[in-house]
Amino acid sequence: MAQHFKDLVVWQKAMEMVTEIYKLTDCFPKQEVYSLTNQIRRAAVSVPSNIAEGQAHYSHREFRHFLRHSAGSLAELETQLLLAERLGYADHPSTESLLQRVHEVGRILNGLIASLPE
Repeated sequence: MAQHFKDLVVWQKAMEMVTEIYKLTDCFPKQEVYSLTNQIRRAAVSVPSNIAEGQAHYSHREFRHFLRHSAGSLAELETQLLLAERLGYADHPSTESLLQRVHEVGRILNGLIASLPE
């Protein structure tokens, strides 16, 4: 395992994704600040947070458990971004760009999960 979670490419990519999520949701309607905006941000932040927490346990079993939570948060985030686009809060190019980031993080995450010994 990496010495520190900051060394993991998946954590680095997830942090970049969160930054972009915050930029996108800054433009959402104010009435959404405590609902969809908050949900999207919490799901996004959950991804690198769970990666970091899992790596800090120094156990492959625990790490895998937290990585799976990150994968769940990614699915939640994808759903919420699609909903934001349907509601007209985000345009298609912005949503598509973020979904590409979500999918990239997901691919790296799945590879990392598969690489961990049982």
